[in-house]
Amino acid sequence: MNTTRQQPLASGASKVSVKSIYPQIFDAILEQRLAPGTPLTEEALAQVFGVSRTIIRGVLAKLSHQNVIFQRPNHKAQVAAPDSEQTQQILHARRLAETTLIGLAAQNPKPAQLRQLRELIDNERQHHEQGQRCAAIRLGGEFHLQLANLAGNAPLAQFLNDLLPLTSLIIAQFEEQPCSHCAWQEHAAIVDALEQRDAPGALRLMNEHLDRIEAKLVTRRVAVAGDVLKVFSE
Repeated sequence: MNTTRQQPLASGASKVSVKSIYPQIFDAILEQRLAPGTPLTEEALAQVFGVSRTIIRGVLAKLSHQNVIFQRPNHKAQVAAPDSEQTQQILHARRLAETTLIGLAAQNPKPAQLRQLRELIDNERQHHEQGQRCAAIRLGGEFHLQLANLAGNAPLAQFLNDLLPLTSLIIAQFEEQPCSHCAWQEHAAIVDALEQRDAPGALRLMNEHLDRIEAKLVTRRVAVAGDVLKVFSE
């Protein structure tokens, strides 16, 4: 897989925080360099990134809240491995949220908001064309979150925000490869409908988009649990 990997921050680097480390770990999970079931320890990650265990604890707490990893008392955190039933439930919940939000977003979208969406789509397209699949998946999730924010319903947007990281994980783990499906093209069509205040058209396009996401997922797992120190030292 041709993906651009961020390097761990060296010890003493400025502004080392949860915000700067989180995407590096999340990308490694999406790329399955940290495969389902991989144990994540505060000690190992603190050593890798040259930060305190307190910062790593904050990163793991965020990933746990998003259900990307799971933590049990007196057990090491592990990368999540959602099964087919969990996948169906998550995708169903996401559809309920997104089909409501798209109707709200179509009511009065502002030009500046639409420009932001198109910028995200262009970034997603570039990563897709460069073969950076997992980065494109992550950017696709950001598109949906920005779309939810445009709708102006904060509780629904937060609900979707809690679902999107795990949905991205599911897509990265279960999507058939190579994938000829280009999500950015469907995202662009949705924005076109919003710009025209075409609520029925936007809803139809969103449902078709979610249909394709579900259809291209297969229940399989090809990666195996790895070692954190080895992953980030490569």
